[in-house]
Amino acid sequence: MAHIILDTDRLQLREMNPSDMEALSSILQDERVMYAYNGKFNDEETAAWMRKQLRRYKEFGFGLWGVFLKQTGEMIGQCGITMQEYRATQIPEIGYLFAYGHWHNGYAVEAATACREYGFSTLHFDALYSIIRDTNIASQHVALRNGMNPIDTIIRHYRGIDMPHKVFRVKKDDSEPKTDKSRENAFTR
Repeated sequence: MAHIILDTDRLQLREMNPSDMEALSSILQDERVMYAYNGKFNDEETAAWMRKQLRRYKEFGFGLWGVFLKQTGEMIGQCGITMQEYRATQIPEIGYLFAYGHWHNGYAVEAATACREYGFSTLHFDALYSIIRDTNIASQHVALRNGMNPIDTIIRHYRGIDMPHKVFRVKKDDSEPKTDKSRENAFTR
């Protein structure tokens, strides 16, 4: 039986299992979805991605979860919290990746916001991050709408290319999130 982590108004986030491989493949093997990763995954890379999530569930108790539409049960993406390296330390990162046909419906914000609340209330993190490729403007806007602010730019070497990434952060004790306009202004500086 699937281990359900989070419910939102429209979505259910649960641990993925091997039966989700076909849906995961359709997401990770879509060039449009994977542009920020410098191209779609092949079958071997997709299988390795799934194995990595399954290991994360066992090792940390969290990872990238499958995102399913409550209404249909369809897996439309992934969202969750993973430990990532940043400035020689490990930080909890909220990550999200959705099937192309489900972009621009607010699902990423809905899932990422639920993960933020889970990260603070259940996992007791003091801060959460999102590390996003500089060309991935849509994901940067999700981070801003999730109450995060840009704090740094780093270079990640991935698939043979140096890729600039913006680092966003939200702290648990941030008293009140800034308005979207003030975050947008901070983002463009």
